Amino acid sequence: MKNRREFLKGTGAVLLGSQSAFALAGSLSSASADQDASSAKSKVVIARDLALHGQGSEPNEQRVINLLDHAMTTYTGRDPKDAWKHVIAMGLAQDKVIGLKVNGLGSKGIATHTALIMAVAERLQLAGVKAGNILVWDQNAHFLEACGMTVNTDPGKIRCYSSEVAGFEEQESSWGVARIRITKILTRECATIINLPILKDHSMAGVTFALKNMYGVVDRPFTLHADNCNPAVADLNAIPVFREKIRLTIGDAMSSVYDGGPGFHPERLWYPNALIVGEDRVAVDQTAWGILERKRAEVGMPTFEAAGRPPRYIATAADASHRLGTNDPKRINLVEV
Repeated sequence: MKNRREFLKGTGAVLLGSQSAFALAGSLSSASADQDASSAKSKVVIARDLALHGQGSEPNEQRVINLLDHAMTTYTGRDPKDAWKHVIAMGLAQDKVIGLKVNGLGSKGIATHTALIMAVAERLQLAGVKAGNILVWDQNAHFLEACGMTVNTDPGKIRCYSSEVAGFEEQESSWGVARIRITKILTRECATIINLPILKDHSMAGVTFALKNMYGVVDRPFTLHADNCNPAVADLNAIPVFREKIRLTIGDAMSSVYDGGPGFHPERLWYPNALIVGEDRVAVDQTAWGILERKRAEVGMPTFEAAGRPPRYIATAADASHRLGTNDPKRINLVEV
């Protein structure tokens, strides 16, 4: 990690090799380009490497980079270099700030892996993004530390600080039951966000992944947990700034907890050894829900419905009022590699 961290401190002005970088414009997935808009499916890629962890609890850094490249080339239908450049071009320019929203709430045992954060940051730099235009953040410094990150505000390096440090907008934003103040990192600092949640069970919501990761963006997330977080998760994500700036999810399913979450419970830890990529956060969460349900069934645990915490917010996010994506398996183009 030391060499990679040293590399990431620079500007990233390096030519890309054939197995390196990527970029965002309109829809990333080339699979939908030839489809009629009315029949287009939301593409979700699950990329796995069963040897990702080897004999240790932490994933191998080089294998994480390779898995990320494999996931992105599969998702975009482009080679690694063109894939990352396509990301950057999604209505942006290289001089705009790209935020990486991580999740460290569950402590170091079940937080967005450092290796994934660094791999994404490296690929962005290799594609031409300046180090100082990459901003890693979460709700507070403790959560960032759980992700293996150190607070840094140096504009010449990858920046990393919390929503609490940046402060929140004085005026509340609202949509449905969500009435909150949003961090200035989202509203003012970043032009776009790459969402880096970690797959977990949740004691109230059932599933926490792409959509619920946005609870780390607001000042009072504790007010959004009634009724299994439904419709609060969907309402929060329907606020315009979330719709406009959360462009891509690269979900960390390299390790996960299938019960007892969102905190770390080592007795419920397992290793899916996967990344889940998609632009449609509803489709991503629907896919993640299925993964958790299958694991729970495998170990003889009840479904989330039977446990009294079904993630109904996913269907709510897809309904006619929210229109955040699709939860219909027939409209999800799921690709597993």
